[in-house]
Amino acid sequence: MSAPATRIALIQMACAPSTAQNLEHAADLVREAARDGAQLICLPELFRAQYFCQREDHALFALAESIPGPSTERLAAIVREEKITLIASLFERRAPGLYHNTAAVMDHASDAPDNIVGLYRKMHIPDDPLYYEKFYFTPGDLGFKAFPTSNGYVGPLICWDQWYPEAARLTALRGAQTLFYPTAIGWHPGEKAEFGEAQYSAWQTMQRAHAISTGVFVAAANRVGHEHGDVVHDGVTIEGPGDHTAASGLEFWGGSFIADPFGRVLAQASHDKEEILVADCDPALVEITRQHWPFLRDRRIDAYAGITSRFID
Repeated sequence: MSAPATRIALIQMACAPSTAQNLEHAADLVREAARDGAQLICLPELFRAQYFCQREDHALFALAESIPGPSTERLAAIVREEKITLIASLFERRAPGLYHNTAAVMDHASDAPDNIVGLYRKMHIPDDPLYYEKFYFTPGDLGFKAFPTSNGYVGPLICWDQWYPEAARLTALRGAQTLFYPTAIGWHPGEKAEFGEAQYSAWQTMQRAHAISTGVFVAAANRVGHEHGDVVHDGVTIEGPGDHTAASGLEFWGGSFIADPFGRVLAQASHDKEEILVADCDPALVEITRQHWPFLRDRRIDAYAGITSRFID
């Protein structure tokens, strides 16, 4: 007898300047998703704040927290109450001067502190205009991970990891049935008219390709809304860069989606509003798809040594 389908929910949310407000809003949305039947829920990347990496500012390291810590403690209460699995992306303070962009996988069946089954630290760190993440985050050192939960094997990756087939493959090879990508990606307002549609299409196409090539579900949870990176934390206000007009900052494009192992989009969110995106995902489809498209069987693992080279001259 096959296992029942798992209801996955992605929280596509807008982020306010207040970190306290964002945590409570996220908690409310997670609870709402759970009470609508979701069992496996993912929040967007760094949901506790507006996207602060739009500039380099040492004062913003004050946003970092330990894991377990205040955010996981707050969310774990809901995980236990609603009997769910939750993926939460946080700014981790690992040690003085050492910080990561980290996804915590929390499961109601775990007896670990704050029900944390495991952590994944973002491996690929971008450094682009208004995405100055290398200033804040040390690249992950835990490798690519898949965690057993009460709702199947979960493979968390984070945002910029979306563009790397190696990350998807290695996470799937560890047993992940679903790849989750908490995300904060958007348009530069001045580029949107010319490049916006193509950028979103490339982003979704890349991840649908991961679903097909590895035979897994893929779920990408993005934030939405126009942000200038303003932050209010512990009573301190840190203003974002730029002139705070419609032409500055980042317009996060939403468009969160869930794709099946054949690359079919099961559900897709809008580009301009908050949503709880839901799809029922049958874990049996992973094996069925791999039986018909046996890419894992036909991989030439004896011939891939060059993949660990930066470039083959």
